[in-house]
Amino acid sequence: MRIAVLGGGNGAYAAVADLSEQGHEVRFWRRNAAALEHARATRAIALKDAGGERLVPIACVAADPGEAVRGAELLMLPDPAFTQVENAKRIAPYVTDGQVVFLAPGTFGAYLVARTLREAGCRAEVAVGETGTLPWLTRKHGPATAAITARATRLPTGIFPGRRKEALLVLKAAFAAVEPVEDALSAALMNAGPVIHPPLVLMNAGPLEHFERWDIHKEGTQPAIRRVTDALDAERIAAREALGYRPPHFPLADHYRADGEEWMYGRRIHQKLTDSEDWRERIVLTEHRYMREDVELGLAFLVSVCEWAGVPCPVARGLLALGSAVLGRDLRAGARTLESLGLAGLSRAALQRLLETGA
Repeated sequence: MRIAVLGGGNGAYAAVADLSEQGHEVRFWRRNAAALEHARATRAIALKDAGGERLVPIACVAADPGEAVRGAELLMLPDPAFTQVENAKRIAPYVTDGQVVFLAPGTFGAYLVARTLREAGCRAEVAVGETGTLPWLTRKHGPATAAITARATRLPTGIFPGRRKEALLVLKAAFAAVEPVEDALSAALMNAGPVIHPPLVLMNAGPLEHFERWDIHKEGTQPAIRRVTDALDAERIAAREALGYRPPHFPLADHYRADGEEWMYGRRIHQKLTDSEDWRERIVLTEHRYMREDVELGLAFLVSVCEWAGVPCPVARGLLALGSAVLGRDLRAGARTLESLGLAGLSRAALQRLLETGA
């Protein structure tokens, strides 16, 4: 399959390497052209995983978004949610009927990207999918090396508009782990980032600002923080249930279990993550995506959905207030809430129609 990967983060490099190795024709583009010079010169990315390290050839390192997008069946945008609007504007002139855009994860970006494409003048019939996590636990090692600690074994995925069910076949051709859920909002409420990362970064703020490098998943994951995470996740699941979404709800507690229900990355994954040492890193609270994506956008979105659905969310609201204090602005009034998206005034029936039809 022809796949365009647009982005420059950890997920983009993992996508290019892993999907190329699977035999897909991958076209790679990122905004920072200078950072692509190594990949352009070698036409390859190094892939490191449990099988060792090897060079994986790339079909195309594109000079511009159009070269990547034209003729591709799947357009993957794996960079953080705060890049989605600008990337949608960049690809809008080149998107054509039948293409599928994939956000991993989405933070309800499926709706926002579809709307942005339309506002930018794109009239193509496009489906936008989003899932609950990145398909890889991954970090870049150097300018053209993707290190993959684990691959997702279950990817709960929704489509906007929901009537475009055929888009799931395209996604499953690239990601066998895709599991359909009801719609894009259901998928957005599977997003693990706004549940796992806000307690970890806000409750570890002292060590993060004191030490040069700190592993929030190892030293930073202590019983008190786990209890807060579980309480926050219970609010997310309560919102899903209030909106009529069916289980499985992928409770984050399963991420830490060695047995029982398999989570998105399988079992025993937390141990693999901490053993890798790749998450022992410098996190600048005012800049890192855990704050900019998972608190400022994802957690604010979750609070807005809970309040719209009449679901109490004291833990989510409290963490969002802490994040607002850290960043010095009211995150509840941010860019990724039902209010800012213009959806808070809809009835449940009207929102359901929008999710299904796109109109």
